[in-house]
Amino acid sequence: MKKSKIKPKHKKELTRFIEYFISGGVWFWSGYLIIVFSYEHIGLFAANLIGNAVGITLNFLLERYWVFKTNRPTKLFVATQRYIIYTALNAFLLNYLILRGLVGVGIGPEIGQFIASGFFTVWNYIWYKAWVFKGVKQPKRTRHHA
Repeated sequence: MKKSKIKPKHKKELTRFIEYFISGGVWFWSGYLIIVFSYEHIGLFAANLIGNAVGITLNFLLERYWVFKTNRPTKLFVATQRYIIYTALNAFLLNYLILRGLVGVGIGPEIGQFIASGFFTVWNYIWYKAWVFKGVKQPKRTRHHA
């Protein structure tokens, strides 16, 4: 029986996705616990804001220095700026709107956050890889002949 081998390029991408999934889990579980245990006390908006702020901070550090670390690293300022813009729209606005919509149809944040995270798992991976943490090409060195 012939054993199939995973190509190095595919193995690298699979490893990256597993690392991404783990770092996303850190964001999800830290945010989830804060949202679920605090929204009745401080309101859904504040709970979502605080929960995601904690999760986002942890996620950024893991994504930047572990998952999407490349030979062509993005400058920290550029990656941070992209991450803040992208995440503000997704985590704070889109996640809140998803949760609010689900609460409106009788699904509480306890379940709604799982539904939202399913969407964001794929959505964020694509954007993180393609834009947020994409390394910049280094200019090629040219030799000048004397």
